[in-house]
Amino acid sequence: MGFVLFLMVVMWGVGQLMGAPKRARAVMIGMLYLGVLLIQFTLPAGAQLREATGSSPLPWLVLGGVAALIWGYRAGLRRLRRRAIPETETAPARDAPFREAELDRYSRHILLREIGGPGQRRLKDARVLVIGGGGRGAPVLMYLAGAGVGTIGVIDGDTVDNSNLQRQVIHTDARIGMPKVFSAEVAMIALNPFITVRPYHRRLSEDIAAQLFAEYDLILDGTDNFDTRYLVNRAAAAAGKPLIAAAITQWEGQISLYDPARGGPCFQCVFPQRPAPGLVPTCAEAGVIAPLPGVMGALMAVEALKTLTDAGEGLRGRLMIYDALYAETRIIRVQAAPGCPTCGAKAVPA
Repeated sequence: MGFVLFLMVVMWGVGQLMGAPKRARAVMIGMLYLGVLLIQFTLPAGAQLREATGSSPLPWLVLGGVAALIWGYRAGLRRLRRRAIPETETAPARDAPFREAELDRYSRHILLREIGGPGQRRLKDARVLVIGGGGRGAPVLMYLAGAGVGTIGVIDGDTVDNSNLQRQVIHTDARIGMPKVFSAEVAMIALNPFITVRPYHRRLSEDIAAQLFAEYDLILDGTDNFDTRYLVNRAAAAAGKPLIAAAITQWEGQISLYDPARGGPCFQCVFPQRPAPGLVPTCAEAGVIAPLPGVMGALMAVEALKTLTDAGEGLRGRLMIYDALYAETRIIRVQAAPGCPTCGAKAVPA
C-alpha cells in the first residue's frame, strides 16, 4: 500500500513540474485508485499483486471516503464564498471599464447625450482636488463622489465643529472633533466604494501647492479666506489647471470658472486686490443661511462635471451671482486682464 501511495505522490509532483492542470493530475490518480480497488475486489486472497497493493480493500475504501469528504467540504466552501461576495465587489472584466454595479449606478448619466458612456469614462479617469471640506466642499465632495469621479483629493486643516453642522452636511454629530478630510472620506466612501479619496489634513501652503496641483486635472476652491483664494489662483494658473471657485456671504453667492490657459480670466483678473479687512465679513462673523453653501457647492459640482466631460457651456469668462434672499440670479461677463500679475503672460482676452 505504501508503494502505491508513494506512486500517487510522484505522479502529482511530476504532473505539477510538467504544468499539467490539477484536474488532469487528479484524474490520473483517480484512475490508479480505481485500478487498485479492482485488483483488491477481483484477485483472490494471497495473490501477489493483491498483497503488493494492500491485501484488503478496506483501507482503500476508508482513504477514498476521507478524500471524498475533503473534496466535498472544499467545494461547498467555494460555493458559499461565491454566494457571500456581493456583486458590487466582483472585479470587472479585463476589457470592461465599469463593473455591472457601476453601470447601473451611473445609468442616469449614461442616458444623457451630453455625457453618455464616454463622458462617464472621463469622470472615472478624472482627478479633482477640492480645497476645503466645509460648507461648499461638503456638497461638492458628495456629488463628485456620487457622480463617479475616479480620484478626489480634499485638503483642509480643520476639524469638525458643532457649529459646522448647520450647513456642512457631509459631517455628522458623531464625528465632531475628527479632521474634516477624514470625516469627508468616510461619507464619500460610504456613498460610493468605487472611487479613490485622497485626504490631506493640513492647510494649503505655497511650498506644497505646485506639486499637489500637478497631480490633478481640475481644482475646486471652497475656502473662506482671501489669502488662500489668491494662493489657489496663483498655483492653478501656474500649473495651467482650470479652477472653479465660489464664495458666499449671508444670503449671496458667486461662482465662476477661472482658466487663463484656455482664454479665460484668472481670479485676480476679476478681483485684482483683496478687500480691506472687515469689508467682507466671514460666515462666522456675519452668518449664513444654511442651504446657501449647498446651493453654491452643487453649482460647483455641476460646473466640474461639465468641464470634465465638455458638456454644454461653462462659466469661463462669466461670473454667476446668486441672491437667495430675493431669488435672483444674474450673470456678468468678465475678461482677462493683460496686465494681471498672476496670468498676464498667459491670458487671452475673452
